[in-house]
Amino acid sequence: MFYDEISIFVITQIVGGLGLSWQLSFGILVLLYFYSHYFFASGAAHIGAMFTAFLSVATALGTPPFFGAMVLSFLSNLMGGLTHYGIGSAPVFFGANYVPLAKWWGYGFVISIVNIIIWLGLGSIWWKAIGLW
Repeated sequence: MFYDEISIFVITQIVGGLGLSWQLSFGILVLLYFYSHYFFASGAAHIGAMFTAFLSVATALGTPPFFGAMVLSFLSNLMGGLTHYGIGSAPVFFGANYVPLAKWWGYGFVISIVNIIIWLGLGSIWWKAIGLW
């Protein structure tokens, strides 16, 4: 519990200290949340360890809570394809030896950029149109 509070405080001070609007601050948090999945061996571990902390920081920086929760939830689903160990089914596909490790990580990164452009670029326009933020 204490460790989580310190983590939230540190992240809030670093990102909040940049003096950016909540939209830009949330964008930085989203990228940190998404790409930190490279350091986790499962989606459940990553979400369990970081979702609440990042949502708390986003809310503290002015992000509407429902919007923040929805965006982090969407990205929690998309980050599974980044690595060959990132989600439960990935090792099975990787074990079939159709795609070498370096290509898997490269394709995962390229597809992650495409996903972020679609979900955060086009998606944010749609979310604004329907009043989500």
